[in-house]
Amino acid sequence: MQVTETARDGLKRTLQVVVGKAELGERFSERLVELKDRVQIKGFRRGKVPMEHLKKLYGKSLMQEVLEQTINDTSAKAVKDRNERPAQQPKLELLGVEDGGIERVVNGETDLSYTMDFEVLPPIPVADLGVLQLEKLVADVDDSAVDKALSDLAERNTSYEPEEGRAASEGDLVTMNFVGRIDGEAFEGGSAEGASLAIGKKQFIPGFEEGVVGMKAGDQKVVTATFPEDYPMANLAGKAADFDVSVTAVAKPKKPEVDEDFAKGLGAEDLKTLRGFVTDQIKREYDQASRVKLKREILDALDKAHDFELPSSLVDFEFNNIWTQLENNLKAANKTIADEGKSEEDLRAEYRAIAERRVRLGLVIGEIGEKNKLQVSQDELRRALVEQARRYPGREKQVYEFYEKTPGALNELRAPIFEEKVIDHVIAEAKPVEKKVSRDELLKAVEEATEAEA
Repeated sequence: MQVTETARDGLKRTLQVVVGKAELGERFSERLVELKDRVQIKGFRRGKVPMEHLKKLYGKSLMQEVLEQTINDTSAKAVKDRNERPAQQPKLELLGVEDGGIERVVNGETDLSYTMDFEVLPPIPVADLGVLQLEKLVADVDDSAVDKALSDLAERNTSYEPEEGRAASEGDLVTMNFVGRIDGEAFEGGSAEGASLAIGKKQFIPGFEEGVVGMKAGDQKVVTATFPEDYPMANLAGKAADFDVSVTAVAKPKKPEVDEDFAKGLGAEDLKTLRGFVTDQIKREYDQASRVKLKREILDALDKAHDFELPSSLVDFEFNNIWTQLENNLKAANKTIADEGKSEEDLRAEYRAIAERRVRLGLVIGEIGEKNKLQVSQDELRRALVEQARRYPGREKQVYEFYEKTPGALNELRAPIFEEKVIDHVIAEAKPVEKKVSRDELLKAVEEATEAEA
């Protein structure tokens, strides 16, 4: 095999690989020997079929297999011998295939020659993580937060008691039948029987709930409501509909008192124990929120601390994914790029910058993990797979089979686990300074972090 670099431009490489016909012949002969020991042909004992007869029967198809395997083997070796890491799968192009050239290669009359175009990953000098200036927000769980959580818990355990002659008002649960019409015609999804509506929860489109307020069991009424302009179903968005509503029951809420009986009803030994459970849960939520903010800060710091040439193929791939997602989201919302309030040129520039950031951070995170020998264990991957399967009740087996057959999908499960390990490593190296904040300050900081594009 002969490898020649024919072009180099930044991270881009073009190689020409030539595999002599003699080497191809050796590979072909080896495959023939393997086939001879396996194949069963009428009139011959296994392993006794003459080579010339095998060539006549299988020569052409076998040589095509040999060519494919040779290209795979030699292209991988060509890159490995250069100690370079391709950013993506190299693009291969056979040379001399016109005018029957490929036939001559298949027949063993001439050498195999092809080119490889690819980009290499750049050297990534990882910054000193110990000098990163990081701040970890810490919020204490006070009694007011626990009291509110218990009150919300009681709210979720509210029961309802039907009351004759009761007019529906805030907090009530209304049971009803309705038929919706637009321009006098019933529409799909606009009718229901035995539907429940909790007044004040804003579960239906604007105007519907307000029209039901004051109705009693047995009442019938036409309620007019308008679908929002951004309603997911484009055929209904922005349209007014008339609903023939028939109320069958109105039930008043009965919110339980937060006391010993309430605690025991939820499985706790007593109210003190329940408060302890709730306190621990809130603490975990605060810790998770703090980590979200800290992780964002870490990613910002890593992005700022590293500047190196990015493989354009990776940036293009990431940008195309982002842009496709944007177009899909706009289509689902019945909108166009013009509704974004920016020119397409400005939007593309904005999202390309995001793509560059993601690629840069991905490479830096990968380099930190590799240099520090951070790995995702099989147990960690197995737990992630089990968690993924639980999201599809009754179809767990199909989920497992999918991941067994799809290595790329398995890598998508591994990637976030690996990323969190790198984040943990950065935290250990940088030693963030803790800053006490209130609950509201913590949540506001997290909201700002999640709104920003990572």
